[in-house]
Amino acid sequence: MKKTGTIIMAMAMVMSINSQTKIVKGQISEYNISVEKTRQITGIVTDDSGKPITSVRVMIKDGVGSGITNLMGKYSIEVGSNDKSLVFYYPGMSIVEMPISLTNLTLNCVLKKDTSDHSLPKHTAQKTTWYDPNNDHPGSFCNPLNIDYNFEPYNQANKISCRSTADPLIVPYKGEYYLFSTNQDGFYVSKDLSKWKYVFSGFQRKPTDDDQCAPAVVVLGDTIIMIGSTYKQLPVWYTVKPKEGRWKRLTETAILPHWDPDLFLDDDGKLYLYYGSSNEFPIKVVEYDRSTFRPKTIVHDLFGLEPDKHGWERFGMNNDDSLSLKPFIEGAFMTKHLNRYYLQYGAPGTEFKVYADGVYVADNPLGPFVYQQHNPFSYKPGGFVLGAGHGGTFKDNFDNYWHIATCMLSLRETFERRIGLYPAGFDKDGVMYSNTAFGDYPVSIPQGTEDHLKGNFKDWMLLSLNKKVWASSSDSIYTPEKAADENMRTYWAAKTGLAGEWFAMDLGATEEVNAIQLNYYEHKANQFGKAMDIYHQYKIYSSTDGKSWDLLVDKSDNDQDVPHDYIELIQPLQTRYLKIENIHTASGNFALMDLRVFGKANGIPPKTVDMLTINRNKTDNRNVNISWKTQPDAYGYNIYFGTKADKLYSCITVYNDSSYYLRGLDKGVSYYFCIETLGETGVSNKSKIVFVK
Repeated sequence: MKKTGTIIMAMAMVMSINSQTKIVKGQISEYNISVEKTRQITGIVTDDSGKPITSVRVMIKDGVGSGITNLMGKYSIEVGSNDKSLVFYYPGMSIVEMPISLTNLTLNCVLKKDTSDHSLPKHTAQKTTWYDPNNDHPGSFCNPLNIDYNFEPYNQANKISCRSTADPLIVPYKGEYYLFSTNQDGFYVSKDLSKWKYVFSGFQRKPTDDDQCAPAVVVLGDTIIMIGSTYKQLPVWYTVKPKEGRWKRLTETAILPHWDPDLFLDDDGKLYLYYGSSNEFPIKVVEYDRSTFRPKTIVHDLFGLEPDKHGWERFGMNNDDSLSLKPFIEGAFMTKHLNRYYLQYGAPGTEFKVYADGVYVADNPLGPFVYQQHNPFSYKPGGFVLGAGHGGTFKDNFDNYWHIATCMLSLRETFERRIGLYPAGFDKDGVMYSNTAFGDYPVSIPQGTEDHLKGNFKDWMLLSLNKKVWASSSDSIYTPEKAADENMRTYWAAKTGLAGEWFAMDLGATEEVNAIQLNYYEHKANQFGKAMDIYHQYKIYSSTDGKSWDLLVDKSDNDQDVPHDYIELIQPLQTRYLKIENIHTASGNFALMDLRVFGKANGIPPKTVDMLTINRNKTDNRNVNISWKTQPDAYGYNIYFGTKADKLYSCITVYNDSSYYLRGLDKGVSYYFCIETLGETGVSNKSKIVFVK
């Protein structure tokens, strides 16, 4: 009989029908010993000439039992009813695995010389005319931000492996930008808003918990203060050397049960805490003591949602669900501009494409606050990236305002999300805005003061939408055309994640290409949390005839996790065909949400829309149907609207359609609309403005 020891935590293991158990007391805990019926496997091990091999190690796969061959090459090993195969090992020979049969008690094995190189292939990325892997300094970036979104640990029990982060804010500190967001086990640092370096800082108290959920951060002198969302009294953290990843406790607990907090330091040195995430209760504010981080005043209720008045605050994917839940107000964030206080908030739910940020304005940090007429000020319900809610506003090193916000994905899991960064600001009348037009196209990295009403779009158009594509393989329904449809919620997946899988695209004609964005998806991933072996390696090839291929981008020795990798070419490329070849993928199969290609096609810009129709619902004027006459050579349209003819700050991008049903207007407010045409050759002039009461 064979005895196999396992710790008592494994008592639920399956044993054979005839097995018996007994308890044995150990030094630390009791052990559960399974006693099962066994059988003897025997055999001979030889080389390929038939010569017996001595000292071959014969092992039970996934077990501790083993034996060894004698001078005649014979072995004998005892196996249990749950043992499935034997493994044969000898130096210089290929390892052989052989299954165990219930009826055959003799297993003879032949070992052959091992001539394979089992080391991992080592690559040296090559510099090309268009890309230098050792000197990559792009002048632009493209949403969603290319950071190593964490594989969420809390879904491990449900075996749902997906990336996510949300609720972002950026804090300038000593000339650099610090990005904090939910459940990342750390934060990100950038010098230019383009490339971000991850810094590990663990705030976990439980294996699947995170003190850093929807964090609030404020800079007091040379000290960074951070608190997370809590109903259970989490610590207040501080650091003066954030890049070292080491934080200390300022206080052991933040006494108030705040969720989605925001810390705001006023010019007079007073510190305020704004907070709230609820579909029942309003946003709140309290003044805090900077030394003790205890409240100094009463807690003030400020404002909640009014979906009966504000169409964009209604629940649902298109503000169209009044049955499931009430909408959520969350994500308070305060910005002071010219002595006025702009309190921002997110609504109606993070899992919807209409997730947006609105703003109330006051002359005092405690209020009273008045709803800004231009709302939501951060809005992106169309395009590749969807949603622009629960974010934060900051100034860059050139005094330009930016708004960073949460983007909805919600494909594999409700709270699967990404991050987008948009130019923002205040107009001459003090109206706060975020410019999301071309918010998922390449935009310039700031080099000085900019006019963010005009935006910083690079004028590179989308060349990849609905183009002919093909691939090395496809896994089930995840076919190639889904990686060219400008939809984050569909994707192509190869059958494997092995090197050599590839994806190719025909642009339809030889065009000028300036930038490429690879948006990976984690099809059949099994990763949870961060790890050092999560990285992407690939090569991109180009061709003018689809037969002869030139190396365009080589990232064969990349060791970074780049799920939304953006490559700005050193100089424009004239090409018709592009192909990406996988070398190493982060987890799961090689899969792409979209291979997005930006540049300019030859020809004149598309024509201006000359027939824009706005039909506002007479029964519920929060709703309006927008329709237009499609234009030749157009692949999409930008719809602009606002409450003043000179303040058309909201934008909706629509592809392959001639209408859009908008349910996000404010009741009883008049609006102005116009539209522009998007084509591979450029952008048309805006149409005539249409007024609707």
